[in-house]
Amino acid sequence: MEILLLLETSPVFFIIAAGTSGLVVGSFLNVVIHRLPIIMDRAWTSECREHLGETIPETGEQARFNLLTPASRCPHCNHRISAIENIPVISYLFLKGRCTECGTAISPRYPTVELATALLSIITALHFGYSLQTVAALGFTWALIPLFLIDFDHQILPDSITLPLLWAGLFLGLFNVFIDSQSSLIGAMAGYLSLWSIFHLFKLVTGKEGMGYGDFKLLAAIGAWVGWQALPVVILFSSVVGAGIGILLIVLKGRDHTQPMPFGPFLAAAGWMTLLWGNDIIQLYLQ
Repeated sequence: MEILLLLETSPVFFIIAAGTSGLVVGSFLNVVIHRLPIIMDRAWTSECREHLGETIPETGEQARFNLLTPASRCPHCNHRISAIENIPVISYLFLKGRCTECGTAISPRYPTVELATALLSIITALHFGYSLQTVAALGFTWALIPLFLIDFDHQILPDSITLPLLWAGLFLGLFNVFIDSQSSLIGAMAGYLSLWSIFHLFKLVTGKEGMGYGDFKLLAAIGAWVGWQALPVVILFSSVVGAGIGILLIVLKGRDHTQPMPFGPFLAAAGWMTLLWGNDIIQLYLQ
């Protein structure tokens, strides 16, 4: 109770708590971003083998591979990372970005994700203040970060994240945390059906698939959180940002314009911005 009172009365402690929580969660999100695609790939492979009637026994290491086990290790020398080497950001700086055992460089993405999660957590907490909305919005933010990076890396949006996010948004709508239940339900349906319709229309005209079903589910989840009224803002944000980044990649890095670009990262970014500032944008437009 004293901690809750301190969070409510001390803005500095509130910001520190939000940032620290973001760092810790960001460290875990690094594990999710790395391991979840591997877990999904192994599950698909296992299902295919089972369908084909193959009986290939899994090793103990494969059977135990999940988000919690085995313990994190260096991918080059298999050095087990100790707790002191796994402190968010601080350990990376202390180790000078290298493995203590083999000296191989550690990807700067790890501290970047941790810092980005902390920064987004602070922004979210400052926007909503000491409230239930902050707790819910932090969960929304933390779910979108792995969706952003997994889709960017592998062009997949895991159902194990998007579907709980959808149900959480519908549940919060029952208590009018952000929006009422009717707006939440219609937002989920409209989000899914809008991209589903565009997908099939594009396929009918060109014979090609312009996006994946994961995008439909993600926009449905975002619609459940922000409501159907804010969906045009989400689509506008994601389209403008996606087009801008696509043009930059073509101009600066010579990216092939025919190469597919995931839409999920732009939806995730637009959904987060809309949850925080969507109402302000809509009111500004109406005025």
